[in-house]
Amino acid sequence: MIGARTTTPAALVLARLGACASYVASLALWDLRAVGAYCATWDADMPLAWRQRYGWAAFCGPAGPHGEASCGRCPLVANAATRAQATVTILDRCSFGGLGLDPFLTVSYQFVDCQD
Repeated sequence: MIGARTTTPAALVLARLGACASYVASLALWDLRAVGAYCATWDADMPLAWRQRYGWAAFCGPAGPHGEASCGRCPLVANAATRAQATVTILDRCSFGGLGLDPFLTVSYQFVDCQD
C-alpha cells in the first residue's frame, strides 16, 4: 500500500504515554544522521534493531549524565497523570532542562538497563 506507515512497538508505547515526540524515526529510516541527532557521532552505526528498540528522546534533565555520557542511555519515563510508562533511548540533547518528549507532560524518569 503506497503511503502506509508502520507504527513500531516503541512508537505505540510512547503514544500511550501521551508523548508528542519530536522525532519521526521511522520516516527518517531510523537514521540518526538524517535527523541531526547529537549522539549520531557515537550511535549512528548501532544495529537497526538497537535503534528501533525504544522511542527516541533528547535529554538535558537536571539529574543524570549529560553530553556523550547520556548517549544510548535508557530512562524509564512515567506520565504523572496516567502513570503510563515507557523506556526510551537518549539519542539527542536539548537545552530546555528536561526530556525531549515532555514539552506538554509532567513526567518522572529513572535510568534503567537498556538490556543490550
